[in-house]
Amino acid sequence: MADGHEPPPTDPLEGSHHPRRGFLAWLSLIGGAISAGLVGVPLLRAFVSPAMPTPPKDNWVKVADDIALIDLDTPVRVTFVETKQDAWIETRTLNSVWLYTTDGEHFKAYNSHCTHLGCGFIYNKDDNHLFCPCHRGVFDPKTGAVLGGPPPRGLDELKVQIRDSAVFVQYKNFRLGVPDRVEA
Repeated sequence: MADGHEPPPTDPLEGSHHPRRGFLAWLSLIGGAISAGLVGVPLLRAFVSPAMPTPPKDNWVKVADDIALIDLDTPVRVTFVETKQDAWIETRTLNSVWLYTTDGEHFKAYNSHCTHLGCGFIYNKDDNHLFCPCHRGVFDPKTGAVLGGPPPRGLDELKVQIRDSAVFVQYKNFRLGVPDRVEA
């Protein structure tokens, strides 16, 4: 130190592994990967999901708990609540079907909308017909056929299943005012 120069200071960490720096580097990599996953996976699903086929919706609805409680040879209107989920929005719709059976084992179910303009119809006990009061459409409860009025086709019959004495109906809506039965 006689020449007036001081020796350069020595780094106390020189030559050792920097454990804190390595830990922070790994922590940063893990945090970045988690962040990329949180953003990337939903973004990737948004682009890929429209191209993927959607599984068919099982739209069987339980409309009656016990077949023994349904009158024979008399149409019975049964209402139910249909719940639909669209993203975060849940909507509930009150729908109904008409059930008809002659023997208590084999059932027919009709969509409760008149095929003319979609009005609800009623059962007329005196004439033993289903009657639409909007435009005076008349239907046969046994077959659903048009007996009078402007409806272009008979009632829309729905598929029926009996499971453990309960009646399930595959509920669907159809286009109104056209002679062909086209699902809406």
